[in-house]
Amino acid sequence: MTTTETPVARTAQTDKAPAPRRSRRRREGAAWVFLSPWVLGASVLTLLPMAVSLYLSFTDYDMFTAPRWIGLRNYTQMFTEDPRYWRSVLATLTYVVIAVPLQLALALAVALALKSMRRGKAFYRSAFYAPSLLGASMSIALVWRALFNDGGTVDRLLGTGGWVNRPDWALLAVALLTIWQFGAPMVIFLAGLQQIPAELYEAAAVDGAGTWRRFRSITIPMLSPVLFFNLVLQTIQAFQVFTPAFAISAGKGGPADSTLFYTLYLYDRGFVASHMGYASAMAWVLLAAIGLVTAVLFKTSRSWVFYANETEGGAR
Repeated sequence: MTTTETPVARTAQTDKAPAPRRSRRRREGAAWVFLSPWVLGASVLTLLPMAVSLYLSFTDYDMFTAPRWIGLRNYTQMFTEDPRYWRSVLATLTYVVIAVPLQLALALAVALALKSMRRGKAFYRSAFYAPSLLGASMSIALVWRALFNDGGTVDRLLGTGGWVNRPDWALLAVALLTIWQFGAPMVIFLAGLQQIPAELYEAAAVDGAGTWRRFRSITIPMLSPVLFFNLVLQTIQAFQVFTPAFAISAGKGGPADSTLFYTLYLYDRGFVASHMGYASAMAWVLLAAIGLVTAVLFKTSRSWVFYANETEGGAR
């Protein structure tokens, strides 16, 4: 027995077919409506200023007259004719090499101590985290400058003279401010430590492994993804440090350009000397440098970052 499909049935099927497509389009439209504030903000406040900055990096622009196209002149001047530029690069690299490892080491040490505590953990965790909430504010930097200035608390206790007035100690004073604000990476380390199975330590203790061996063979490998995350994050932030150096050196990068960080010199060229085209070129070089350093960290992480869900290789 055969059945025949009536024209009415065919029409009903044809009308029902586009329904899922129309529903999908409505959902996509609703999604774009909710995303539109972010897209608009990212375009107007981020992408457009970046495009303008890239254009200005190839111009001579003083913020008062129209930009004048000069090609690669800003970049060639930066690399070949500006000794203060290279001093700012050296000061920034020195700061990154000192501040980032010491901050992460202190954060990890405090996290290990907090993990083993049974009482008062919440209080000490909040107390150590509090300086990170203050951020790199101008008020904290000014207080730090007073502590390390001539006649300040550090001078009275150690008798070493004002650190901020000595070229060989000023950069260390700025680095100590960053190291002191170790709360954010400490909390991340503490969360990572709590995810390490206790059975691993128990098995290692049964095998006779000491504290250092358990730390080296269990804690560090299992914590390596968290360590890598903190390393990347703090390195990027260290390259962009500005407020502490500005406050401690009164905006001059002194003494003897010892605290002339890259961002501080960029600010000086752009907003003090009104060489905004040159400052824009510096900003794009900084962006490229941070991208390169981050890429190197990701590339080298394959040899020392361990992911527990990997069955072979032990690193990614």
